[in-house]
Amino acid sequence: MNFLNIVVLAIVQGLAELLPVSSSAHVVVAEKLLGLDPSSPPMTLLLVMLHTGTMFAVIVYFWQTWRRTYFKSFADFKRVAGAVIIATAITGGIGFGLMQLIERTAFVGVPHAEIEDLFGHLEFIAPALALAGVLILVAGLFERRHSISVAAQGRDPTLAQSALIGAVQGLCLPFRGFSRSGATISTGMLLGIAKARAETFSFALAVVLTPAVVAREALRLAHAARDGGGASLSSVAGLSLFGAVVAFLAGLVALKWLSGWLEHGRWYLFGIYCLAAAGVVFYLHGIGY
Repeated sequence: MNFLNIVVLAIVQGLAELLPVSSSAHVVVAEKLLGLDPSSPPMTLLLVMLHTGTMFAVIVYFWQTWRRTYFKSFADFKRVAGAVIIATAITGGIGFGLMQLIERTAFVGVPHAEIEDLFGHLEFIAPALALAGVLILVAGLFERRHSISVAAQGRDPTLAQSALIGAVQGLCLPFRGFSRSGATISTGMLLGIAKARAETFSFALAVVLTPAVVAREALRLAHAARDGGGASLSSVAGLSLFGAVVAFLAGLVALKWLSGWLEHGRWYLFGIYCLAAAGVVFYLHGIGY
C-alpha cells in the first residue's frame, strides 16, 4: 500500500460513499485492480478511516440543515434523537447478529475467521450491488408516480418508520455492495417520507454508526499486529489518516451532486447504475479478479 494507492482509493471512496452506489464495492474492486488484498486488516482499517473522512463531510454539509430541523428546539431534538437511537440499536442488533451468524456458518472449522474475510469476494459483491440497484430503482419509480403532500414533506420518520429503516441498514452491514445510503433512503421513500428528509435522516444514522465501525476495525488491526499478522499501527494509521482527509474533500463534492439528483427526481438512475456495476463486477470475477 503506497501513497498513490491511498489517493486513488480515497477519491473512489469519497465520491462513492455519499452516492447510493456502495462505496465499499467500488473500493474493493479498485483494491483488486491495484493488486491489494481487501480482506487484510490494514485495508479494512483504511476503509473505515475513509468512511470517517466522509462522515465529517456529512457533518459539514448537513450541519445547517440539522440546525434548522433537528436542533430547532429541545422537543425536536428529543424526538429525532429517539428515532436515531431506535434505528441504530436495531441496526446493531441485526447487523452484528448477522455477522456472527455468517462467521459461525460460513467458516465452520476455520480458526479466527471473520466476516471481513469475505469482503474481497466479487461473487458476493455483485449480487449485493444488484439487490441495491433493484431497491433504488423501485423507490425511484415509486417516487415519480406518487406525489407527497406539502405537509408530509416537512415530516421526519416516525418511530416505527425509523425502526424499519434501521432494520434495513442492519441488513447492509455484512455485505459489501449493498449500499447503506441507497437502501435506507430508498426505504424511507417507499414509506412515504420525502426524499430530502429521508436523505437527511439516512446520513444522521451514518454519523452515529461510523464511530462504532471504526472502533471495531481498529481493535481488529490491533489484534492482528499483536499476533504478528498485520502491519504496525503507526505506519497504517498515518496513511489512513491522510486518506481520510482526501475522502473528506471528495465527499463534499459527492454530497452536492447527490442532493442535486435527489431534487430533480433522478433517484432511479442510481439503481440502473448499480445494476450495470453488478454486471461489471460479475465479469471481473469471471476473468479471475
